[in-house]
Amino acid sequence: FLPLYFIDQLKTHRTMSKIPGSAHLNLSLGGLIMVGGAMGYIKKRSTASLVAGFGVGSLLIGSSYLIAKTDKQFEAHALATATTGVLALAMGQRYLGGAKFMPAGMVAILGAAGCAYNASKALEWSGSKSD
Repeated sequence: FLPLYFIDQLKTHRTMSKIPGSAHLNLSLGGLIMVGGAMGYIKKRSTASLVAGFGVGSLLIGSSYLIAKTDKQFEAHALATATTGVLALAMGQRYLGGAKFMPAGMVAILGAAGCAYNASKALEWSGSKSD
């Protein structure tokens, strides 16, 4: 029976991702921020959105790379903490200044969540930081 064959194949050939779980958030958030910056440029011709989106997104994707491919876990999470913290503050200030919830408020919330998560992971790795 064909469906049972495919289920069996999935069970026997399933491989786990080589990217650590803590890198997924930064990779996803970095990609979303880059897409958002590009959308800001496409819709409003906002060069600032494009530059900021690609700058912040690149830093977050860079932190994901450091988490996944190096032994600099603390430094990678510290970079992501600082990046998402600045993102949350900047977009939160913009939202509180009268901007609509989308995108400013949503990005501020995502930035704050990313900051909290990465700060937690940085603290977790700070004990194993080699001097």
